[in-house]
Formats: sequence, structure tokens, C-alpha cells
Amino acid sequence: MTVPQIAEIVLCAVFGILGYLLGSIPFGLVLTKLAGLGDIRAIGSGNIGATNVLRTGRKDLALATLLLDAGKAGMAYFIGRTATHYLVQNHVPLGFQVDLWTTAFIVGLFAGAAAFIGHCFPIWLKFKGGKGVATFIGLLLASMWQVGLLFAATWMITAALFRMSSFAALVAALLTPLYVYLMGYGPVAITITSALVALVFWLHRANIQRILAGTEPKIGSKKKTAAPPGDSG
Repeated sequence: MTVPQIAEIVLCAVFGILGYLLGSIPFGLVLTKLAGLGDIRAIGSGNIGATNVLRTGRKDLALATLLLDAGKAGMAYFIGRTATHYLVQNHVPLGFQVDLWTTAFIVGLFAGAAAFIGHCFPIWLKFKGGKGVATFIGLLLASMWQVGLLFAATWMITAALFRMSSFAALVAALLTPLYVYLMGYGPVAITITSALVALVFWLHRANIQRILAGTEPKIGSKKKTAAPPGDSG
């Protein structure tokens, strides 16, 4: 293993830890508590994402949660990429013959993926977090903006046709590795996004069961308070 390869692994580990800690910040929980609304986990689906925050009736807090949850993965990506770019460019301590753009991109993408995992399994909340869709979109828009836009377009079209937010998110996620491939981002990006998509599906397994059973609530429909749907956030 070469010096640059070892350095890349070290940087992925360092910024992966930073990304995980950043992703673990439960913005939905923090914002609702600061607003005097109590513990968001005690209402609705018990999720900390924007969808459950919306159930408090505070659209402004839900929007803020959505943007912050998306932004933390994007921030982790930019921190990892920018710091790696600086280190490589200044040879501290990476050595020789390093592909600057590729190395910075991979480290940034790894940091953003770690933020996604932190959102889904936050250390501060006993590893019980959100379902990661907003964080996933944030990572895509920051690291591969064309893929992020394709994800958003797929979500909107599917949601318009089937009126199910969770189903739209799953369809868009499923197509993401294909979009990454078509945009030419390479095998590392395909592997990382595929792993995150698999995790999205795992976290939405209850939604998938309801979709197959025909009981998943549709956008704009009345939801029974006894059995609130799981969030996609």
C-alpha cells in the first residue's frame, strides 16, 4: 500500500468521525425543545425528522429541520473535501503523485456518508435517529449536484403520480446509483451511494410493508392518530 493510499484512509477515518458527530446533531429535537414544544419523540411517529416536526403545527420549524438535516451532510462533505484539498496541495503530509480532485472528493463523500449514518444512528440519542432522506439529498446536492437534482425530480414525479412521500423517496433512492453511474462519478461513489440506499430501504421497512399492504397514507390524506406513519426524514 502506497503512502497516498494510507493517507487517504487516515483522512477518511478522521473526517468520517467528524462527519458522524456532525450528523448526530438532532436538529428536530433541539428546535422543538427550544420552541417549548417538548420532546418530538413523544408525538406522532416518534421520529426526529422534519415530517414529525410538522405534526407540531410549526411549519417554520419543520422547514428549518429539513434544511439543517440536509445541510449537515453537505457541510461534512465540504469540510472533508476542502481540508483534504489543502493538505494534498501543501503536501502535509500526503506525499507524492496524488490525484487532488479524486482524493478530496472521496474523503468528502465518505465524511458526508458518515453524517448520514450519524443522523440515522446518533450517539446522543442511543442510536435512534431519523430515516435519512433529507440528509441523503443534502449529500447528493453537495457532492454530485446533477444526481441530487435527478433525485429531486424523480421524487416529485413519483409523488405526483402515486401521492406517497415514502414511496417516492424509495424510488428516487433506488435509482440514485444508476444516476451516479450515468454521471460518471466512478466506482467509489457508486459503492458508497449504493450502501446508503440499502440503509434507506432498511430504515423504511415498515413503510414498505404498508405500501405492499396498501395501507401507506397518501399525501394530503387524513392520518389516524392511533397509528401514525413512519417519517422519511
